[in-house]
Amino acid sequence: MYKKIMVPLDGSKLAECVLPHVETVIKGCESSPEVLLVRAVEPITIPYGRKVAEIMSMEQLKAFETHNKVEAGKYLKEIVAQLVKAGVNAKADVIYGKAAEVLSDFASKNDVDLVVIATHGRSGISRWVWGSVADRLIRSVCVPVLIVRAPGCVPGI
Repeated sequence: MYKKIMVPLDGSKLAECVLPHVETVIKGCESSPEVLLVRAVEPITIPYGRKVAEIMSMEQLKAFETHNKVEAGKYLKEIVAQLVKAGVNAKADVIYGKAAEVLSDFASKNDVDLVVIATHGRSGISRWVWGSVADRLIRSVCVPVLIVRAPGCVPGI
């Protein structure tokens, strides 16, 4: 049924809680879908009213962003190796930009037909303050989204 499954990961164990669910979905597919592990590296934000030069040089900023991209790639490579060892057709991509936006674009450009993502399950003010990449993805992609609640989640509105 599914040909390409996108799995956004942020480097946390919480995000990785989706992996057993992905493997279960794959078992239910007629052919082995391609699993695209994606990590969005967000640009460094400078506090309002401050200039980059007050905090760090442009060279330091670029070096830090490059470091983040390299580390994201290493992380994804490890997860891909685990999945491949389990017989999953997995690939990895590091993308750059605001997570919800670039993940939505990635899903569209790569003909993804299922997104599997973890969520903290925040509600109320904490959700408003911290935002929800999962929530924004639901609203911006036109494919099914499987949301996996974090282990230890407490129900609430």
